[in-house]
Amino acid sequence: MAPQNDPLAWETLESGVAYSCPGFDVRNEEVRLPDGTETDFDYLTEPESVVVLPFTEDGDVVVIEEWRQAVSRISRGLPVGGVEPDDEELAAAARRELVEETGYEAARVRHLTTVEPANGFADSLHHFFVAYGCVPSGEQELDYNESIRSRTTTFEALREEIAADGVYDGRTVLGVLYYELLGEGETPPRAEG
Repeated sequence: MAPQNDPLAWETLESGVAYSCPGFDVRNEEVRLPDGTETDFDYLTEPESVVVLPFTEDGDVVVIEEWRQAVSRISRGLPVGGVEPDDEELAAAARRELVEETGYEAARVRHLTTVEPANGFADSLHHFFVAYGCVPSGEQELDYNESIRSRTTTFEALREEIAADGVYDGRTVLGVLYYELLGEGETPPRAEG
């Protein structure tokens, strides 16, 4: 991160919430650019999120299918959710979101990476986790505004679906790519027969 005295840094003169709704706020800031120009800048601000790539004990991947109103269709991808104040650590948030959205519990979780997915217009921060040994634990615990069903698929099938432009959720694509890129070496076992 560049220090605030870096010649590229903008100076924030004033900052406030222009619009607030459940899940995010839009902030408006008056800023001074490096050349001295003063202007407004608006951006979306939201809590940090966790993205979970969950593998079952048999090596399948648990995915969700969720209605996304902004694009008016069902989106297929990985479980994602906001970090809550009660979460003691990010791994706890990943475990909680996995149970809430899929009804699966993980034997263990491991941090994969953290990214700023849209830092040109949002302060979003996504923490990616891999979950191993996931087993069904009961019912989903969906929020009032979530329409989600969980399914399982093979990692290879999910990767092929992404390669064929069949998955539009950027968090899912990024999670699978990071998992592949980092050569996890811990490919979950496939069930025999």
